[in-house]
Formats: sequence, C-alpha cells, structure tokens
Amino acid sequence: MRKSALWLTLCLSSLLVTVSLVTATTVKTSAISNTAIAQANPCAGKNPCASKKANIGRPLAKELQGKPVVVDIYATWCSKCKNIAPTLSQLKQQYAGKVHFVVLDVSDKSTSTQAEAKAKKLGLSEFFATNKTQTGMLTIIDPATGNILAQHRNNADKSAYTTVLDQAIAKK
Repeated sequence: MRKSALWLTLCLSSLLVTVSLVTATTVKTSAISNTAIAQANPCAGKNPCASKKANIGRPLAKELQGKPVVVDIYATWCSKCKNIAPTLSQLKQQYAGKVHFVVLDVSDKSTSTQAEAKAKKLGLSEFFATNKTQTGMLTIIDPATGNILAQHRNNADKSAYTTVLDQAIAKK
C-alpha cells in the first residue's frame, strides 16, 4: 500500500511540475507575441480593421482623379454592411458628383473575382488583397497620392465621413 501511495505522490508531483512549466512558457510566449504585434503594427490594438499601411502605394487610376474616393468592401450576407448601408446611401446623395464611390463586392466567388478585376483596373489591387475580408469597411482615399484619409468598419456615424470628405474636397 505504501508503494502505491508513494507512486501516486510521485506521479502527481510530476504532473504538477509539467503543468507549471507549460503555463509559465505559455504566458511568456503570449507576452512576447503581443509585444511583437504591437511593435509591428502599433495601431493593431486600437483599430484592428485598419489597413496596415496608410497609403495604397501609388496614385489611383486616372478615372478616379480629382475627387476623393470612398471604397466600400461589401457583401450581401454581411451584417456590418447592412448597418452602414443607410449612412452610405446618404453620403452618395450628399456627395453626388463630388466623390467617387467604389463598391468591391465579395459576396461570393463570382463577385469577388469581378471585384478583384475592378480593383486592379482602378489601382486598388494591393488594397483589395489586404482588405477583402474586411466587409463593412469604408475607406476614404486621396486618389492623387494614394493616401488613406480615413478607414472605418461598421461605423454608421455619418459625421465621421463628412468631416474627412469636406476637408478633402476643400483641398481640391
């Protein structure tokens, strides 16, 4: 009986040491990973849907020049898209003729393929590749520089867009 008790005590001690080591390693690894992520993308914790770059990398297509561009990553099944749809509709009415609106529909494979071709034609290939999973996202871009002026996901606050659009239009 004593041998059984001794054996059980040894097994439990070994298990406790193993669990302690695994827990300590996991906590340390998590801390390193979070630090590395924060250094690589300082805004990751503040706005996880924001593009990693504040610039598209080049000016957009000639047909988009002269007016700010609002890019909508859209899908029919997306609840965020449905939430911002009334705001987007108001923006389209308010800024008709003053702003280019580009919808990149990723609802299914067919529309995603069409959106990819449209993005390529408009100089948004890299942007689309990076953000095609960010449905419900509206991005305002200066077409002359490719600078991202604002980027919001699931934000139905119209003033968040009008402020940026008004400033961009005033600069032209």
